[in-house]
Amino acid sequence: MDRRNRILFPVVLLVALIAVAGCKKKVTPPPAPTAPPVVAPAPTAHITASPAVVTAGDQVVLTWSTTNATSVSIEGLGDVPTSGVKTVTPTVSTSYRLVAKGPGGSADASVRVTVNSPPAVAVAPPVNTMSAEEEFKAHVQDIFFDYDKYDIRTDAQTTLAHDASYLVSHPNVKILIGGYCDERGSNEYNLALGQNRADAAKKALVNAGMDASRIRVISYGKEKPFCTESTEACWQQNRRAGFTLDR
Repeated sequence: MDRRNRILFPVVLLVALIAVAGCKKKVTPPPAPTAPPVVAPAPTAHITASPAVVTAGDQVVLTWSTTNATSVSIEGLGDVPTSGVKTVTPTVSTSYRLVAKGPGGSADASVRVTVNSPPAVAVAPPVNTMSAEEEFKAHVQDIFFDYDKYDIRTDAQTTLAHDASYLVSHPNVKILIGGYCDERGSNEYNLALGQNRADAAKKALVNAGMDASRIRVISYGKEKPFCTESTEACWQQNRRAGFTLDR
């Protein structure tokens, strides 16, 4: 082997070794281990009521506590602190539900408060200090008529219904119905008109259930006016059937 070949042989050998080394497969290192995810703890909730059975109007103390919660509410009371104490006065039996929410979910708890009705209080009947005449006038009202009429008006029908309710419930009361007229017209005409008005009022009371034997009627015509001015307002006051106790 000549001198040139001795120099080229090592160079060729080196190049071959480098080529072989470059053909080897690259090895990928394993991935680094991943840390497990952080799981937020679930909330807890607890609520009590003291006392749990009360009478309407009494106070109840609610006590509650939670853990791992960011928002807390009680139905009927709204948002509340994560723990606390509150005095309530329920009027009816009520369930108080506590709801606690946080990153780890939600939890709830409830407590029932039973509300009993207060005991009945015996109330003595009111003492009637009115005389028989005053009581009669407080419950039996006169009725009024249109000019030259003895038909029972709609407003008078309502008044007579109230009158009849009192009179039917007081069977010992006897009444006198007077028929009245305003100043216009003759005495004879107004006596007849007043009689018709009194009779119409009697008929209405009898139809409502009052015994006819407890009613007496009389016509005063225009002889006993309630108002003496010659105006329509005054005449209206005089066109009536008036009710008084009959002794």
